[in-house]
Amino acid sequence: MAGLSGVPILILKEGTRQDKGREAITKNIMAARAVANAVRSTLGPKGMDKMMVDSLGDITVTNDGVTILKEMDVEHPAAKMIVEAAKTQDKEVGDGTTTTAVLAGEFLKKAEDLIGQGVHPTVIVGGYRMASQKALEILKSMAFEVSEKDRDLLEKISITAMTGKESESAEGKMAKFAVDIVLAAVQDQDGKKTVDLDDVTVEKKVGESVDDSEIIRGVLIDKERVHSTMPRRIEKAKIALLGVAIEMKDTETKAEITITKSDQFRLFMDHEKQVIKEIVDKVLATGANVVFCQKGIDDLAQHYLSKAGVMAFRRITKKDLKRLSKATGANIVTSLDVLTPEDLGEADLVEERHVGVGVLTAVTGCKNSEVISLLMRGGTKQVLDGSERALDDAMHAVATAIEDRNLVAGGGAPEVEIALRLREYAATLKGREQLAVTKFAEAMEVIPKALAENAGFSSIDKLVSLKSSHERNKNAGLNAYTGEIVDMRKMGVVEPLKVKVQAITSASEAANMVLRIDDVITSKRSNADQERAAKQMMAANMGSMGGMGGMGGMPGMGGMGGYPGMM
Repeated sequence: MAGLSGVPILILKEGTRQDKGREAITKNIMAARAVANAVRSTLGPKGMDKMMVDSLGDITVTNDGVTILKEMDVEHPAAKMIVEAAKTQDKEVGDGTTTTAVLAGEFLKKAEDLIGQGVHPTVIVGGYRMASQKALEILKSMAFEVSEKDRDLLEKISITAMTGKESESAEGKMAKFAVDIVLAAVQDQDGKKTVDLDDVTVEKKVGESVDDSEIIRGVLIDKERVHSTMPRRIEKAKIALLGVAIEMKDTETKAEITITKSDQFRLFMDHEKQVIKEIVDKVLATGANVVFCQKGIDDLAQHYLSKAGVMAFRRITKKDLKRLSKATGANIVTSLDVLTPEDLGEADLVEERHVGVGVLTAVTGCKNSEVISLLMRGGTKQVLDGSERALDDAMHAVATAIEDRNLVAGGGAPEVEIALRLREYAATLKGREQLAVTKFAEAMEVIPKALAENAGFSSIDKLVSLKSSHERNKNAGLNAYTGEIVDMRKMGVVEPLKVKVQAITSASEAANMVLRIDDVITSKRSNADQERAAKQMMAANMGSMGGMGGMGGMPGMGGMGGYPGMM
């Protein structure tokens, strides 16, 4: 709305809501801080878990920051920026998502204090950028190198990443698994170490405990043989990998066959059998005794393969075929006419295993011994999912350390060191940016404070002790189990430098983006739009319930309750 000689002029659609100036900034900060506060209690080895219940009643129990933020179904646009910052952190380095969200929330809280004192948001953004650049310099000065050959240190990185997660009781074993998996995926490209975690296979089966998880030197396939009379176990396997179906091909054009006599039907069936047998004979002629097929295998073909003592599997994913090819040396063939004995791969053993209530197929003793898989066990689906998230964090942390080759101490040590040095840096500045840099330093202290609070200690007392210790040792951090201030590097609590760098960068950029918004215009849906959305929701519910609409997707029942202002 604008005014001209006292006459109001409408420039926005009726019903549109507009928040401007201080009001807009305050609301955005409140929403962003609410997201950060939701995950703050999960930080550190003593962090608590969150139970997320979706609209269908499915339960997720976790203290993984990015998982919580994804499941919360945040609607406020400013809060979404914090969620996106955490997702970026997860995508780039796979760990430190909670730290990113908590830091972003604290940066905004301190900025709100400055805005209340009359400091313009642009000045705060400028100061935050200066502080962020200086913080990265301080971090790099604390870093020390690591090599992929230093297994003990890699295991400590893995344990640090997994500590506090659901699989903590088995963290020693799972931490070793994470290192094994990452080391097997290390590649040397132009003298630089890279890790491709897409090659990693983790098969989850409910039953037993996390301690019963095991590494398989080879490939695990979540499939069982296509016919019950086929052998369950093949030694000295000759493996064929097929990207083509073992069945009759459909005609390119529609055809209609008219059968008037029983003899004609018998001839037709005999011809079909002969075609299928010829297709199977092409496979058998190569000497293959194990077949992994990406597509279907005809019932008759299954019979012929079974009679020949061949173990066959169908509907194998393209990813699994590639892993089998890498492990066994087999070529993936897309036409049976060109299949030769040279295309076959080799393995000492292919066997079907009963694991829990399901079946897995293990291909072991492969030509390429570096291909490994993890069979993960757990008492419930929730435990398995939590263990997988913890393992994923550990693998990404180890992979990042190998690629970046730089580590820093954990336990809040980097944040305290940055806070102390930024205050010294702020004293050298002359403009109002000095105030923003100081507030940035104060915000960095939220990490050691949260670690202390979540472990049941006084955050003020521990922060004072940390600051005092840092004058003598920049690697001093909080032992969350004993409450003592110790040398985190000597204790083995270490993290990849890149995780901390990315967390500070993502958090500060997200905070700066929120601070630069001084006008929020929210359009109101027209009645026609609302009716259209209601019809679409009703149609979706009717389809999902098979005609029993009204029982699912009830408005107001979705999302996570208990986080006001974010849904």
